[in-house]
Amino acid sequence: MDIRVTLDGRPVDAALNDSPAAGDFAELLPLSLDLEDFHQTERIADLPRRLTTSGAPEPRAPKAGDLTYYAPWGNLALFYRDGDSANADLLILGHIDADADRLAGADRITIQAAP
Repeated sequence: MDIRVTLDGRPVDAALNDSPAAGDFAELLPLSLDLEDFHQTERIADLPRRLTTSGAPEPRAPKAGDLTYYAPWGNLALFYRDGDSANADLLILGHIDADADRLAGADRITIQAAP
């Protein structure tokens, strides 16, 4: 599913995968969230509600640009560096095509359904 994403007001290409969690996330759109750094690897923000974790795909280590959901905390995470390892609690929702520096410096993300 194509989505429209802006980082600090500048558009980037992005898409969600076809997982149940990504579909549940799409129901929250449009969203504008303030991002904060976490472990010098990802930018995180709280979501307005928890997403479904049913039917989650096999876990894999996140890559830079992955848009993810961390189920225990109920937050969105945008990776700007590759993650260390796969984690069953981290669901990959989609991917944002932007360079690592732009992802690492992002303070605000706006996500909308593509027309």
